[in-house]
Amino acid sequence: MGKNDLGIDLGTANFLVYQKGKGIVLYQPSVVAISKKTGKIIAIGEEAKEMLGKTPEDTITAVRPMKDGVIADYTIISEVLKIFIKKVTKGFLFKPNMVIGIPAKTTTVEKRAVFDAASSAGAKKVFVVSEPLAAAIGAGIDVTKPEGNIIIDIGGGTTDIAVISLGGVVVGDSVKLAGDAMDDAIVKSVRKLLGLIIGDSTAEEIKKRIGKAHPDIEDFEMEVKGRDAVTGLPRTDKLNSSQVYGMLKPIIESLISRIKVVLEKTPPELSADIMEKGIVITGGGALLRGIDKAIYDEIGVPCKVAEDPLTCVARGTGILLDDEELLNEVAETYE
Repeated sequence: MGKNDLGIDLGTANFLVYQKGKGIVLYQPSVVAISKKTGKIIAIGEEAKEMLGKTPEDTITAVRPMKDGVIADYTIISEVLKIFIKKVTKGFLFKPNMVIGIPAKTTTVEKRAVFDAASSAGAKKVFVVSEPLAAAIGAGIDVTKPEGNIIIDIGGGTTDIAVISLGGVVVGDSVKLAGDAMDDAIVKSVRKLLGLIIGDSTAEEIKKRIGKAHPDIEDFEMEVKGRDAVTGLPRTDKLNSSQVYGMLKPIIESLISRIKVVLEKTPPELSADIMEKGIVITGGGALLRGIDKAIYDEIGVPCKVAEDPLTCVARGTGILLDDEELLNEVAETYE
């Protein structure tokens, strides 16, 4: 493995790039702005995210090339990976190896799309690793031991629930109950409750600033700006954490029921390990206040949020770049 090798978390919400020997070198929202005239990428990440919902119809389009944890636009992802390689190699003709995190239930066709996108972007060798495995490695769990560990990786498009032992996923599920679903619930509920039309970016800000997953967590209040559903004019209203909890509660309950199903399918020997070690939560959704408490109250298994949960998958791919033996054990590759 060379010094320009990359570990990549192609998330629905964020792109994270880990460079061998340097750590995380790029951390940007998964948004790309494209010129309608030329078809070329004109902005990526934060700059492109600011254009969402604000672009002139006939000149620029801002898109999310990842949807529900899979590639929605193969060509754009290939171009994005080229940009990552260019930034890291600084224009030199190095072909880096790539380790890319993908959701647990990715199909063979979807895996092939990731391989092809990375290969056409100029990668020398491409490894794909299941995101819950990468997240567990990034969270400091030894995945190679014959012991049960359960990881819940709550991303933007999907939540991966996985029981891991001996370098693989023993029981797992990938569900579309994650950050985007929460934002969508807030958009719909704010319109219903306050008669206010808001965009996804505002919903995400509400979730981050005052959202909570458990009724006992402290309440906050914030001003929400949007468009009046009746008059169509700009208007400001107030929203508090308890209201947001009510909006998110059905999603949290559905997510917990899916976690229960995975635990019910877990072999008894591994269940004993899980009771002792507890559940580790990673991904951006782990930052929703009280999510660990909500899961513990319903399931009775100790829960903890990993350190810096947003970067666990990227850090896991970085560890794999340094440990070839572990990489060969947990990853797949096409020559």
